[in-house]
Amino acid sequence: SFDGTAQSFTIYADDQLLASSPWNDVVLAYKNGAPVRIRDIGRAVDGPENVRLASWQNGKRGIQLIVFKQPGANVIQTVDRVHAMIPRLEAALPPGIDVLVISDRTQTIRASVDDVQFTMLLTIGLVVAVIFAFLRNVWATIIPSVTVPMALIGTFAVMYALGYSIDNLSLMGLTIAVGFVVDDAIVMLENIYRHIEEGMAPFEAALKGSAEIGFTIISISLSLVAVFIPVLLMGGIVGRLLREFAVTVTITILVSVVVSLTLTPMMCSLFLKNDHDVKHGRVYMAFERFFDGLLAAYDHGLKFVLRHQFATLMTLFCTMAATGYLYAVIPKGFFPQQDTGFIQGFSEAAQDISFSAMSQKQMALLAVVGRDPAVQSVAGSVGATGGSQTVNTGRVWITLKPRDQRDASASEVIARLRPQLAKVEGIALFLQASQDINVGGRPSRTQYQYTLQDANLAELNAWAPKMLATLRGLPELQDVATDQQTNAPTVSLKIDRDTAARFGIQPQVIDDTLYDAFGQRQVAQYFTQLSQYHVILEIDPKLQVDTGALDKLYVKSPRTGDEIPLSAFVKVDTSKSASLSISHQGQFPAVTLSFNLSPGTALGQAVDAIKQAELKINKPLTLIGTFQGTAQAFQDSLRTQPYLILAAVIAVYIILGVLYESYIHPLTILSTLPSAGLGALLILYVSGFDLSVIALIGILLLIGIVKKNAIMMIDFALAKEREEGMAPEQSIYQACLTRFRPIMMTTMAALLGGLPLMLGTGTGSELRRPLGFAIVGGLLVSQILTLYTTPVVYLYMNRLQLWLGKGRRERAAAKRAEAHAPAPSPVPEHSADAPAT
Repeated sequence: SFDGTAQSFTIYADDQLLASSPWNDVVLAYKNGAPVRIRDIGRAVDGPENVRLASWQNGKRGIQLIVFKQPGANVIQTVDRVHAMIPRLEAALPPGIDVLVISDRTQTIRASVDDVQFTMLLTIGLVVAVIFAFLRNVWATIIPSVTVPMALIGTFAVMYALGYSIDNLSLMGLTIAVGFVVDDAIVMLENIYRHIEEGMAPFEAALKGSAEIGFTIISISLSLVAVFIPVLLMGGIVGRLLREFAVTVTITILVSVVVSLTLTPMMCSLFLKNDHDVKHGRVYMAFERFFDGLLAAYDHGLKFVLRHQFATLMTLFCTMAATGYLYAVIPKGFFPQQDTGFIQGFSEAAQDISFSAMSQKQMALLAVVGRDPAVQSVAGSVGATGGSQTVNTGRVWITLKPRDQRDASASEVIARLRPQLAKVEGIALFLQASQDINVGGRPSRTQYQYTLQDANLAELNAWAPKMLATLRGLPELQDVATDQQTNAPTVSLKIDRDTAARFGIQPQVIDDTLYDAFGQRQVAQYFTQLSQYHVILEIDPKLQVDTGALDKLYVKSPRTGDEIPLSAFVKVDTSKSASLSISHQGQFPAVTLSFNLSPGTALGQAVDAIKQAELKINKPLTLIGTFQGTAQAFQDSLRTQPYLILAAVIAVYIILGVLYESYIHPLTILSTLPSAGLGALLILYVSGFDLSVIALIGILLLIGIVKKNAIMMIDFALAKEREEGMAPEQSIYQACLTRFRPIMMTTMAALLGGLPLMLGTGTGSELRRPLGFAIVGGLLVSQILTLYTTPVVYLYMNRLQLWLGKGRRERAAAKRAEAHAPAPSPVPEHSADAPAT
């Protein structure tokens, strides 16, 4: 800058050309005293940055902008802000350009959240109806029902403090929690209500009933929370996905415990009255007769099993064996396949195809897809960008109509598009339904990935096609594809170095000449207020269509100054092929074979089939095959499944052992688990579901839920034995009959909490249905069996405890007798010369 005595000036030099036309006047050299400008030997024109990229939206050319949210950002808020910005963008663009939203993934998210909210409200209604059906008293129904909003409000407060958002997993946790957060309040209220029915004043009944049942409620809830301890400590992708679910359910349970131990007794003392003398209607009396008949039937069955205890115990062992067998044979899966209304595709043509031919074939594919009645919009692109690394590949994005406006699911749409797409010659389109839960992996043509690695590239290239052919023959797989591209035609230029040296031409000069002609060399760039522009050097595109252009290239000899034709020292060879692209993983060359599952095939079955195929082809030891992405995460979760279940059982046992100060009684409580596992696995197997991560969550929840029946029975029986000196047979018999009503109420509440998930058909219901099936099936079978097996196991365990106690007492008595016995007389030692006896 210039800084004078009164003024200062900033220096700006006109050193940039800010448009393409002035470049035509740039002087390159002087020939015979006259300037040689760009316009004399070529032309400078505006053009796209990459002419080998193209995209279409619903049959029209366009530019696609894919918006991703930042980590931690709320996707709904992000999309709403993008929608709000679109009118401003349109105002800044020329009139002929439209800004359209081709795909909005939040539409399915919003619909799924709305569906879960409806499911949760329906669950609350069903649970309240169950309470009213059993108690038939308005205030007795309202009091435990208050637990639900209190628990949800408390959970939302803690979720907000932890930075959690309301999503599918957290809402699914809240929905299923509604079914058993009322358990504590039901157990508390039923015990207080029983004392009121016996004639006690409400206040005294609340004090006595809460004191009697408080320990039981704590035992039920803490043992249920203990189930989630292994999930909270679980690592890996599945652990990170389920941690928020586990925390949400745990918070809901703990809040419900506090409400049940404080608010519920207080409300019972204020609002419950003895309505024994009130004249009831016919509906009330009909329910009363039904429940009395149900209790009488249970009483009859209970007496029968107590007379045949050994046979009942054998039934429990058979249940354990059946549970183990079902766990071994049921197909294993990862996450259920969802219909999100969005399909993505990967197209691939011959490796020698040109960009223009690829564009034509891609448009033909898009036209076929667009004609399907379930498709709302379709977009596609070709060119080496994003997930497409080569010219012969492209991407397709399909948005389906809302679920209630189409007659087929996403998987069914893909199935009916396959034969139509196969009619487009020279190109293949691999489709996969997008999922809400993705666990990484490299972009691939289809959903699941199997990768081959080898330090020897030649060996990898030889064996990858063999493995590809083997996988294509497996009935469990479909749409098997590979990213190996090793047959691309090449133009090899063989330099006659001796001839080139006579002209003083170095190989680097030849490379620079070829790069100037065909490499789109960037020679400069300039900047405007809104953008920057690259100045690209290349020969006329008309000369870039075949090898004939090489005959028209000349290289200047630094020795003579003459222009030497390239053909004078370069020979062209087009007989060889080479790799169009080489992928790497872990620094080693790799080939990824991707696949979709055939209808009715679980991921575990596909993984087992691929492992068997590995053994059949007898591949070299240096060729390593591993699963990636979702398939790898599935393998990791499959290995940890038994340990996760075992850890949950151990955690529950430890909590119960601490609470009861006993090794025996927790085993009695845990004896209810096999029946729940049998019911869950049986209904999943019969209904055609695989044992997915979501179904496993249901089984873990059952570990915490079904044992409450045994806890209520055992607590009552122990109290009777301790306070009234009852015999175990009489105490457990009375406990079963007294606790029958709260057991039925809590089980029905939990069962109806899972029923809307089981029968749901709304958006995103595919993710939640296995959870509902597992819970409903497990509760049904366990309720039928544990009402009879638990008292029998209790009696056997009581006898075992007495036997062990008797053994300890006998050993203690022996030690005491030994301690009080007189010491034996010392034996005199023989002298060395004494004769031997």
